[in-house]
Amino acid sequence: MTTDSWEFVRLKFRPVGERRIALLTIDRPPVNAGSVGVRRDLLAALSSLDADKDLAGVVLSGANGNFLAGSDIREFDAAPQEPHLPEVIALVERLPVPVVAVIEGAALGGGYELALGCDYRLAGPNAVVGLPEVTLGLIPGAGGTFKLPRLVGVAAAIRLVTSGCRLKAEEAARLGMVDAVKAGNLIKAAESLIVGGLQKRVLRDFPLQSGDNADIAAAQEAALRSASGSVAVSEAIEAVKASATADAETALAAEREASLRLRRGPQSQALRHLFLAERVAARPPEGATAGTISKVGIAGAGRMGVGIALAFASLGFEVRLAEQSTEVLAAAEKSLADGAEQMAKRGRAKSAGAVTDRISAGPLTDMADCDLVVEAITEDMDAKIALFADLARTVPSTTILASNTSYLDIDQIAAAVPSHPERVAGLHFFNPAHIMRLVEVVQAEKTSVDVLATLLAVCRRLGKVPVVARVGEGFIGNRIFNAYRTQAEFLLEEGAYPEDIDRAMTDFGMAMGPFAVFDLAGLDVAWAMRKRLASTRRRDARYVTIPDMLCEEGRFGRKIGKGWYDYASGGAMPDPRVREMINAASQAKGIERQPIPPDTIRARLLAAMINEAALVLAEGIAARSSDVDLVLVNGYGFPALKGGLLHWAARQPREDLLASIAQMAKASGPGVRVAPNLEEVLHQATCSEL
Repeated sequence: MTTDSWEFVRLKFRPVGERRIALLTIDRPPVNAGSVGVRRDLLAALSSLDADKDLAGVVLSGANGNFLAGSDIREFDAAPQEPHLPEVIALVERLPVPVVAVIEGAALGGGYELALGCDYRLAGPNAVVGLPEVTLGLIPGAGGTFKLPRLVGVAAAIRLVTSGCRLKAEEAARLGMVDAVKAGNLIKAAESLIVGGLQKRVLRDFPLQSGDNADIAAAQEAALRSASGSVAVSEAIEAVKASATADAETALAAEREASLRLRRGPQSQALRHLFLAERVAARPPEGATAGTISKVGIAGAGRMGVGIALAFASLGFEVRLAEQSTEVLAAAEKSLADGAEQMAKRGRAKSAGAVTDRISAGPLTDMADCDLVVEAITEDMDAKIALFADLARTVPSTTILASNTSYLDIDQIAAAVPSHPERVAGLHFFNPAHIMRLVEVVQAEKTSVDVLATLLAVCRRLGKVPVVARVGEGFIGNRIFNAYRTQAEFLLEEGAYPEDIDRAMTDFGMAMGPFAVFDLAGLDVAWAMRKRLASTRRRDARYVTIPDMLCEEGRFGRKIGKGWYDYASGGAMPDPRVREMINAASQAKGIERQPIPPDTIRARLLAAMINEAALVLAEGIAARSSDVDLVLVNGYGFPALKGGLLHWAARQPREDLLASIAQMAKASGPGVRVAPNLEEVLHQATCSEL
């Protein structure tokens, strides 16, 4: 067998009678990203085959566990470099012999578009295909919006392209996105197809799949409803619809122009920033070795404990759940069953039983063989210290002990584990833990780098976004969110009402307004924190008593049907009683209430968060501004299309932003520190640190 090779492509030939089959393999470690080098080498290899009279066909595959995992997004900020992917695909389509794409692992974005340029798509059981460009603020730019409708129809193509979903092999085959799924030696299977007489069949020449206009309209409406302002979703819809009305050359040129234009836009830049930030945040410390985790203990079966148990069990971990209260444990069993059923319905588990069968309830002593124990009990320092002391006596010294605390000092908790305190860390999940992606991995003073690496790896296996934080009240997210909360309460005293503030922030793009979030989280949680910190508060600091007044009346939020809003009718309705309390509190302080414009509300709240984020960075609680962005987007509903708090802030007029922070500090009174490193943080967030 003869072999030719380039930097990222290998070409071998296998004799077939008097002819031969070309085996073309893409090999760009570690994941086969479609860089300019890959495109260059593919074009060279394909060009060498164009005039080969002895050629019977081509088998195109990928090394490194993937076909082609997508484009290398690090190249997107530079001008597009030749050769472009459409040129490569056009050459595949022009070859006089059939080309079989052998898809193992990922064929995403440009990788799947390359497969669409082939004459046959043969997938392995582990294959994942899709056009996820909208998740990076783009649309496919190498024929995806024109060719996919020819396989699945216009309505289905709209749903697939605008959602950016990735489909496993069997589902892709059911929809027609791949021609067949086979186990075993796919290269041999592809060769057999060619020897058996597979014909050339260029997808761009296929007739369009007929579709129902009502179904197309419904798909478009649903996509726009969930777009949250994404320009890419609108452009993708138009590109897919154009596949039914325009000729191939016109449609493909328009698709390419839109893709390149969106690449330069602020939404794509923001989403690519978050994409890269995730990968940087999850990197283990240099020289660290991650351990293996298979059995996980969860101490505490409340809402958070149940969510954490579901998260682990759904990904194949064996889970031991311990809870002292029989009443809480009984409620947990129902919550586990309900949660597992929902996961199965959403395709996140094969069945509810596949999840719950991995969870067993028992005493703390059952965790003696666990590799990791996550504490998820009440937010009380004494209770946590007592539990960790019990765990230190129960489990081996190699077991990692992690607290799910939202605010408390991990170093103080670790002091309860005198034997190997380096195994103690924080693992702060967000509620509901089996749904929310963010996890703050808290590195205590004595946490070892190997433990940190292990927890980062576990979070990645769970499909989470892990961000390392150091010890500090509220870590990264709750520290910043508390400044947001406090400023919102100041605005209440001055003249705004909860619905005014919530509307101003959802208009900005936040998933929920702050007071709706407070009600969802439970007002008693923040009340307990305020009481715990009361002795440390400056006597001259501005303090708003309205939240305490609500809690004293038992208004703890959604869970009891009333908080900042009234939920008796099912939805969040402004409550006259809350307005009475707000007005009375303003009057008691001699504050003359004035209507506050939405722009002023937004400026004050965002300034408070930006200032606190800079302080978090100055104190070393967060390592980089992109970590702050990840936390705010994935845990607190900051709009991803803006790239996160500091990515957005760094792109605002600097003088206006600094003036807003100064005004916020003046309105806040004593106790509010203006971060000394604001200029530095904003400068660093403007530059690429990834």
